[in-house]
Amino acid sequence: MGVIDLLGVPESVGLAREYVREKLGHDHPVLDDVTLLVSEVVTNAVIHSNSRNGGKVTLAIVDCHDLIHVDVVDAGSSKAPAVRGDIYAENGRGLMLVETLAHRWHVYDDPAGRTVWFQVKYRHRLAQRL
Repeated sequence: MGVIDLLGVPESVGLAREYVREKLGHDHPVLDDVTLLVSEVVTNAVIHSNSRNGGKVTLAIVDCHDLIHVDVVDAGSSKAPAVRGDIYAENGRGLMLVETLAHRWHVYDDPAGRTVWFQVKYRHRLAQRL
């Protein structure tokens, strides 16, 4: 579907959400879930990774017919992302949402940086016949 390079600044989170809405369309069955998870993962990248302060964050989204696959690639950091268990904390719940809403997800590091990917399953709606 598409790839967009963003700056590692907080304003890029809104741009990432707009990109998801543009690519999936307003009536996609998992638009809200994918938009929320992209927002959380891109926020982590622009705040916690070495891409912060204007570095590069890449967002890739693919519709695989029964699931949406998303990659968010940043410059990595010395601390690996982890799910925090405190649902009442003021922050740190982003990956908990990914864990809850995504069908599958994972984090991996390589020489290019760190990738957080997730997949959200959905069912196609059958077209109504008139």
